[in-house]
Amino acid sequence: MKIAIVGGGTAGYTTALILKEYLGTQVDVIQSSKIGIIGVGEGSTEHFSEFMRFVGITPNEIIKECGATFKSGIMFDGWADTPYLHSVAHPLESKYASYSYVYSKQIAEQATYISPSYTWENRVEKRHLDNLEDSPFAQYHFDTHKLNNFLRKKVESYGISIFDDEISDVVVDESGTITELRGASSTYTYDFYIDCTGFKRLLIDKLGGKWSSFGEHLKMKAAVTFQTEDTDNYNLWTLAKTMNSGWMFTIPVWGRHGNGYIFDTDHTDMDGAKKELEILHKKPLDFGREFYFDTGALEKAWIGNCVAIGLSSIFVEPLEASSIGSSINQAFLLMQRLLGYTQSSIDSYNKSFSEMSTNIRDFIAMHYITKKDNTEFWRDVSATKLPDTLASNLEHWKNHLPNPEDFTGQSRFCLFTEAHYIIVMKGLELFNVGSIKKEYDALPDHVKMTATSITDNFLHLNQSLTGPHKDHLRVIRESF
Repeated sequence: MKIAIVGGGTAGYTTALILKEYLGTQVDVIQSSKIGIIGVGEGSTEHFSEFMRFVGITPNEIIKECGATFKSGIMFDGWADTPYLHSVAHPLESKYASYSYVYSKQIAEQATYISPSYTWENRVEKRHLDNLEDSPFAQYHFDTHKLNNFLRKKVESYGISIFDDEISDVVVDESGTITELRGASSTYTYDFYIDCTGFKRLLIDKLGGKWSSFGEHLKMKAAVTFQTEDTDNYNLWTLAKTMNSGWMFTIPVWGRHGNGYIFDTDHTDMDGAKKELEILHKKPLDFGREFYFDTGALEKAWIGNCVAIGLSSIFVEPLEASSIGSSINQAFLLMQRLLGYTQSSIDSYNKSFSEMSTNIRDFIAMHYITKKDNTEFWRDVSATKLPDTLASNLEHWKNHLPNPEDFTGQSRFCLFTEAHYIIVMKGLELFNVGSIKKEYDALPDHVKMTATSITDNFLHLNQSLTGPHKDHLRVIRESF
């Protein structure tokens, strides 16, 4: 089987590496150097570490080559009465008969936060640095352009050919099969095609791909990015700070910070967003790219002999850095279904993709269930209709901790599970604490003793064993 991936960037390159590693067949990338990188965000989820292990990329390489910093999670500032950190960390998510008893203890006792204390202080445990492969930091922040260059080198080292060409026409026969691609420099014929052309959806649209908007539930429509200066230390988390008409991310990478304002154009325009940012930073800012988007996903990502992966298949605002993770999981989902595929393979893929999309949509929508009402935007967004699936789950979960069984029937490639929901719901104060306390009190004494031991040992680690995040990164960079 000969496979063409149209479009480079993170989605194209990660897909190429995964398919080449698993299938060993011919995989080529066709991309245009005239097209830039979207790069709205610069953070990953834990799925990026799965990709790294699969294709043999080490943490040292990412830190040195991609300007990477460690990421423990996302700090939400302004979304609730107190900031909260969405950080899933072992062994806090430990289970007793599938029940997250450590989280239950912390919610019942109304703990200030349910994540390791050192992550709030931006300190890294030395024992983790001695074995980066076993580090709890399965997520990273990185410079998007450096990551793109690094992945391109990896792609070439795998023997994957990269053709610099701009596709002008996609030829489809009467059966709905792509027969060839026509570019400015050449014509290309393959057995299977992967659309990584981003918002253009160059291939999948030709096959009748239909976009299903999430706009009824997710109100963000635009973004503007900018960079800010280096600092003495780096946060171990992405900052997601509420603004008048949306929210702003700040991401530390080596030598600078990447920032962006994600906002609702029903409440401000691009000029208004920029003005608000400059007032916040108390200085003029050098703004980068501007984006306008419609959040949503394809009804079917696989049609005929083509699959759309990445932004060409789904785009949900970067609140939880879901873009890279969903691209990686789509490639993992595809690799086991591609050789000798049938209509059943296609249907199975599209079902899993739909479940992944719903999972992302619902999780992001939940973040906007806040008490915040200081601007017209936040008053309006609090009245936004919740997806039926989310509303039903929240009705149950307000009195019962989310459980793995609540996600039975969903694709294992969905990004967000019970631990993610528990942490964000706790941060947003969506639980009936009294009900969760009853659940916790009903647990056997030995389970409650274990929960106490875990929280005592894990949340209050000996700070003498840790050091500043940036200092450790410097050691890694200089020793590599």
